[in-house]
Amino acid sequence: MTQPPAGREPAGGISAILGSLRRAPRRVRRGSRDVIENAVTQLFDAAVRQPNACSSSGEYRLDDLARLGGTTTRNIRVYRDRGLLHPPLRVGRVALFNDTHLTRLRLITSMLDRGYNIAHVHEMLSAWEQGKNLGDVLGLESAIAGTWATEKPEAMPLPEARRLIDDAGAFDRMLALNLLRVDGDTATVMRPRLLEAFREVRQYGVTADKLIDIHVAVSPLVDEIGEILVQAGAEHVQDIIKPGASLPDDTKIAELITMLVRFRTQAVASVAATLATSIESTIEGLVSQVLAEFIDKAGQSDEG
Repeated sequence: MTQPPAGREPAGGISAILGSLRRAPRRVRRGSRDVIENAVTQLFDAAVRQPNACSSSGEYRLDDLARLGGTTTRNIRVYRDRGLLHPPLRVGRVALFNDTHLTRLRLITSMLDRGYNIAHVHEMLSAWEQGKNLGDVLGLESAIAGTWATEKPEAMPLPEARRLIDDAGAFDRMLALNLLRVDGDTATVMRPRLLEAFREVRQYGVTADKLIDIHVAVSPLVDEIGEILVQAGAEHVQDIIKPGASLPDDTKIAELITMLVRFRTQAVASVAATLATSIESTIEGLVSQVLAEFIDKAGQSDEG
C-alpha cells in the first residue's frame, strides 16, 4: 500500500475536522464564515502537531544535522565526544537532534573557522552558557543567525546530484540558472536549501518544472526587495561618509560596518516575518475557499 509523504496526516486530526464539516453541512451554511474560519485554524493547528513532520518541528537525524550545519557526521561525533554538543534524544535506536543542537553546531563551526581550537571553543561556550558577554568579541549573534553567506555551496558526486534532483530536464534547467555547477564528475549545488525545499514539496506531487518556474518568477522580486533594503543602508552610510571628504576615524567606520552586518540580519528577519504573514493569510484564504466549496457540495449531496 502506498504510504503518504512524511508530514502528511492520512487519518488523524485533519480527516476528523473534514469529516465533521461533511456531517454538518446545514449547520455550516447557517454560520459558514465563522465555522470556516474556525475550521481553518483547526486544520493548521492539526498540521503543525503532526508527529511525522520532523523537518518542521526542528528534529533532525545525524545526516540532516550535518547537512544543515555545514559540516560532517564525523565532526559532529567528535564535538559530542569532546563535550561541545549535548547528547541527542534517543528514540529507540534513532538519535534525534533539535534546533538547539543546530544553533550550537553553527556556533562551533563559526568559531573553528575563526581559528579557535576545540579547547578554546569549549571554554568559550562554557563561559557563554554562564551568561558572560562574549557577543561583541566573537560575533555570536552573527554565528547563531548564520554566516554572511547564508548558503554555502555543497559539492557532491555527479550521480548523487542527479539522484537528488531525479529529473533530467530539471537538472539541465538548474544548470542553466546557475543553481547547479558541474565540473567533471563533481556537481556543486549552489543553493542547497532551495534544492531541499524543492525535494520536500515534490513529495506532494508538485513537479520540478513548476517549482523552478516559481523560482524564476520570484527571484527578480526578491532582488528588487534586496535593492530597496540595501539602498536604505547605503543612504545612511553616505550621510556619514561624504564623497571627497576625509574618512571618519576607525571606530566610526567599524560602527558603520557593524551596522550594515546587523542591518542585513534584521532586514532578512523582517522580510521573512512579513512574507510569512502574507503567505499565511493567502493560504488561509485559499483553504477557506476550498472548504466553502467542500461544504457546498456536501450540502448539495445531502439535499439530493
